[in-house]
Amino acid sequence: MAELNWYVLYTTSRAEKKVAQRLEEKGLEVFLPMIEELRQWSDRKKKVQKALFNGYLFVKTTKADLWNTLQVPGAVKFVHFAGEHATVRQSEINIIKRILETGVAIETDNSEIQPGEQVKIIGGALEGMAGECVNKGNKDYFIIRVPGINQNLMVSIERKFLMSVSE
Repeated sequence: MAELNWYVLYTTSRAEKKVAQRLEEKGLEVFLPMIEELRQWSDRKKKVQKALFNGYLFVKTTKADLWNTLQVPGAVKFVHFAGEHATVRQSEINIIKRILETGVAIETDNSEIQPGEQVKIIGGALEGMAGECVNKGNKDYFIIRVPGINQNLMVSIERKFLMSVSE
């Protein structure tokens, strides 16, 4: 039996939810990380759900079934790096899910970040996670890299909850 992997699917603009729904209707396992955002209009404010990674969702399928997956309206292409389909490890999917479940404030960033201080979270909802810490502006962020789509999750963590791994 062919190996199931998490592949990164690029969708048309703001079509992530519809594409995910259509793929689930075809019986595929889909992961579309969503965050809640407060939007301001001239007459009101409203909380809206939006994709954490604009234009991307994750599909668990086999390499042989990639073409069939693209037949869904709104699906554009699978992301490639160095001529290969981009895949994301299950452990990275689990990390994204865990962060979303905690409800901490998240930003995404696709810039190349120079390796920073290696840290471990010693308190709070993400206790036990290890990674790197960067300082952006006047805030400390804990970085979780998602290399399959060249994205980084930046979670704001109070410095008191970070311990240098070298300690």
